[in-house]
Amino acid sequence: MKLLKYPYVIQNEILDNLNYSDLFLLSLVSKNIRKLVKSSQKAKFKNVTSIVYDSCNMDQPLVYIDYKMFAILKFSKYEETENVQFQLSISGKKIDFRLSDHHYCPVALFHPYERESVIESIHNYFLDFFGTSVEYQWRTENYERSIPRLQNLAVCIQFHSLRRYTDMKNVDKFFSSCPIWKSIDIGCWTFESLSSESESRLYQAESIRICQYDRKLPPVLRNFQGKQAVLDCYLCEVSDLIEFVKRWKSGEAYQNLEHLKITTLREEIPRSGTLTAIGARLIDTSRRPPAHTLSKRFFKYAFKPNTDPIISHSYVVRDSDNRVASVLIQGKTLSFGVWDKTEEEFLRMMDQL
Repeated sequence: MKLLKYPYVIQNEILDNLNYSDLFLLSLVSKNIRKLVKSSQKAKFKNVTSIVYDSCNMDQPLVYIDYKMFAILKFSKYEETENVQFQLSISGKKIDFRLSDHHYCPVALFHPYERESVIESIHNYFLDFFGTSVEYQWRTENYERSIPRLQNLAVCIQFHSLRRYTDMKNVDKFFSSCPIWKSIDIGCWTFESLSSESESRLYQAESIRICQYDRKLPPVLRNFQGKQAVLDCYLCEVSDLIEFVKRWKSGEAYQNLEHLKITTLREEIPRSGTLTAIGARLIDTSRRPPAHTLSKRFFKYAFKPNTDPIISHSYVVRDSDNRVASVLIQGKTLSFGVWDKTEEEFLRMMDQL
């Protein structure tokens, strides 16, 4: 079918009925076809927020748009009986392809020595095709798998183990090897051997979820510089929680923080004494406080897209800019949600509820 010979209306009708995988593959055919696809599907591509390389279960990633159900591309090593069906030139590199029966998408083939160059060539094509406003993520569950150094790439990792890690220094090196961290979701016995310096990229991740099973305070609580954090730990002294809130109020730390939830497995947090110690301000019980909730930035993307609502009559105010944070203490959990509002704006919100 010679698409370019059809009237523009028919071209649009055909392209509107293609899925992302087919549109991507079609755009590789020629410069004119690519131009047509981009112009015709401008509205659809405008809604694309992320390109995700998923290597959680394999060393050769599947590529998704906004993590929809079907991948648009798969990378794979050559097999001895590989059936190469066609070849395309992408970002100046000739790449062999076949079609995948299992994933219903094209498969980009590579020899082990050219893995990174093939992925980089296609990544550069994505940057040109979708633009730099789209977020590019690499998701993995294995810190021993290499991640290509790609432009504008943020990394997400998730791994948990109940055993005592003896390899945490290599985990720390892995964190340091990636320039941009989107999210880190890890659980292990202790983080004692990880870098305690605030410059560690562990603490610079946009979001973290940490499960720590020994009796020491997670160093993340002291050093975190990102936006969202969920911490589960065996023990956290009330004095550490008070110090955290006071450092936020003074503007000394946590300037980027949006949401934090910390749960101790051992003892309940004394609500009244903690609120008094942090200088919490109270909303009259006759008024209904607003619910603080945000889109999750965490690795787990599927079932609950938003953070748990924080609905509390207690709040604190940051000295430097009069910014408000809701504080909720329930049993063994402290939830802390920062509003993009001054105290006056925050209190006016309740007049509208």
